[in-house]
Amino acid sequence: MLPFNIVPFTPAVAAGVFGLQLRDPLDPLTAATLRRALHQHGVLYFREQDLTEADQVRTSRIFGLPVRHPTSTLPPGPIREITAISNIDESGHPLGALGNDEIHYHADLCFLHTPGSFSTLYALETPATGGETTWIGLRAAFEALDDRWKERLQGLEVVYTHSRPEYNPIHPPAHPLVTTHPESGRRGLYFSPSHARQIAGIDEATSRALLDELSTIITQERFAWTLRWQTGDFVVWDNRCTMHRRASFPSTERRLLKRTQGQGRPSI
Repeated sequence: MLPFNIVPFTPAVAAGVFGLQLRDPLDPLTAATLRRALHQHGVLYFREQDLTEADQVRTSRIFGLPVRHPTSTLPPGPIREITAISNIDESGHPLGALGNDEIHYHADLCFLHTPGSFSTLYALETPATGGETTWIGLRAAFEALDDRWKERLQGLEVVYTHSRPEYNPIHPPAHPLVTTHPESGRRGLYFSPSHARQIAGIDEATSRALLDELSTIITQERFAWTLRWQTGDFVVWDNRCTMHRRASFPSTERRLLKRTQGQGRPSI
């Protein structure tokens, strides 16, 4: 019997891992169990962690290859795979990216030809109000669609771009809307509403209407799990079967999280 518990939070997405300290090196059985749990639940939550940056990168390697975040413009620290998410500014020098505004539903790096596979966040400072992250389970959302919707989406590809032009490749990528997860073999959606420009081969008005309607359907509360961050929280999620958003928080409150990012194209 393993010395920790994995407890699903909702039928659609997310589970908590209790009784495990990630600062301790993990044996192969534990690592394999966590990988399977991530592929099953899409999001894994660990509370009351005490991690160095090296601990976070070592843990990230359980789930894939962590890389320096492709959009990071801040000078790299001693551990290149770590980037900071923060609104803190010290004497004109920002500690991290993404500020304090709301960030709408997205899958990490969908606007690249090699999008994000897994991501991790570790909370060092959290605001008293706001800043919650909500994840959507895109397999559960797909399974809940009726046959008409499933047939309608089959074979479609979505073209993705970032609002900041410097992040975009010369030729924007088009990723399949319905995919098979390369690890679990389960069918689901791959979707990033905030970056979706158009469905390939469909006129803009028809495309936008379909994507907006789909977004409304899949962001129902029954497919969601929300985390109100506390210091010491560590979360890993699979961008190939989830999407997420962040709530805004007051600019006067400090928020600092450390991120690692894996990359990999979703499987058709």
